Amino acid sequence: MSVEPSTIESTEAARPAAGALARVVPLARGLSAKLILLTIVFVLLAEVLIFLPSIADYRMRWLRERLNTAAAVSVVLIEGDPGALSRTAQDDLLMALGAKAIAVRDGDASRLLAVAAMPPKVDEHVDMANTGMFAQLSGALETLFAGGDRTLRIFGPVGEQGREFELIMPDYRLRAAMLSFSRNIALIGLLISVFSAMLVYVAVDRIMIRPVRTMTRSMLAFSEAPDDPTRIVCPATRADEIGVAERELAQMQARLQKMLAEQRHLADLGLAVSKINHDMRNILASAQLLSDRLLQVKDASVQAFAPKLLKALDRAVSYTEGVLAYGRAQEAPPARRMLRLRQLVDEVHGLLDMGDGIEFENGVDAGFEVDADSEQLFRVLTNLSRNAVQAMAADTEGSVVRQLAISAERMGGVSQILVTDTGPGLPPKARENLFLAFRGSARSGGTGLGLAIAHELVRAHGGKLELLESIGGRTVFSVSIPDQPVSLDRARRGLRRSA
Repeated sequence: MSVEPSTIESTEAARPAAGALARVVPLARGLSAKLILLTIVFVLLAEVLIFLPSIADYRMRWLRERLNTAAAVSVVLIEGDPGALSRTAQDDLLMALGAKAIAVRDGDASRLLAVAAMPPKVDEHVDMANTGMFAQLSGALETLFAGGDRTLRIFGPVGEQGREFELIMPDYRLRAAMLSFSRNIALIGLLISVFSAMLVYVAVDRIMIRPVRTMTRSMLAFSEAPDDPTRIVCPATRADEIGVAERELAQMQARLQKMLAEQRHLADLGLAVSKINHDMRNILASAQLLSDRLLQVKDASVQAFAPKLLKALDRAVSYTEGVLAYGRAQEAPPARRMLRLRQLVDEVHGLLDMGDGIEFENGVDAGFEVDADSEQLFRVLTNLSRNAVQAMAADTEGSVVRQLAISAERMGGVSQILVTDTGPGLPPKARENLFLAFRGSARSGGTGLGLAIAHELVRAHGGKLELLESIGGRTVFSVSIPDQPVSLDRARRGLRRSA
């Protein structure tokens, strides 16, 4: 009864407005667009890592081809007469190879086979037989980003005759070939990236994004009408994380729907009780006025029960006045004083409808005192005792012992009150939902409010209400109430007065 209907409606009305900006996700910021973009970036990054050794290998193969061609021409010139080769023929040969000079080293002898205009300097010496991976990478990057006007000397053995051939050439043709190779690699890499992104998108979209989108739509639809059972997501029979998430979401939505229904029921009940409260209070007030006249009757039996009737009516009036405060979860704080518990238990017994065959035992010592609010402790013991009497009254077997006993003991600064009955015990459902209104009732048709109210009142005293035992033939509830702490100044004043 702690939730007002207007509060629920205003909360539900404000919730969609607060999340209106996030209900529709633009395509550019959706998971699909992010997935495609990230896939393209990652594949391109992988292509860059593959490109570096590829371009270095391409450079070495290009230079190896030129050196092999120069070696083949050199073998022909060595076998014939190199001096017979005219200048025009040498220029044509070197132009075809893109070189400035061709030389061969055979043992200790070195011969220049063809030469054009010699460059003033050589910028890089490339040993085709002894160039490591890092040297190949650095040479390829240098040619690609700083080449075009540099001169290279390429040398290395060709064939099995032990001859070493040399080739001096500019690198502009090599750089042009490397740029063309790089463009092709970049284009192929981009196509592979897009194709891979599309494949990954299709796969992930079917496996993850579609189920996540379904859950998102379900949550949005459920937030619009949480009381509609058709808005609960239908989980798929998947064994992966998505399946677990869908099943947990469905269970959470079902629990939330049940909780909202209970809260709405409590709010409606609180509204109904508040409407009834006014009329009932007037009726009880009239009954008080009529019962006052009973005190004027000289009959001894009437004089015996009239004070009890008046006290019961006074309590009923105070309960009706406190209904609205309880409905707003504003139970008055306990006005604690030292009470003689045995007398309070006798008052509880006097208002119980014990029925036939149910015995009552007041096992509290006459001098036992408890620090508590008399009215609130009376309500706690009344609720516990009435539940016990109703449980035992439902058992119609004549030979069964039916007894309700209230006892108490002190453990240091804590007073423990035990309410024991010989009823059938609490069913499992009542034990699981103990002290929960409308869920912890031990009998069919009960509301469970008695235990819920008793639990709240005991907690207001800083104490604890718990079920110690519940089996067939014995149920024990324990009410533990600690004494109020005494301030140091108050204790000192007491000591001064006693001195």
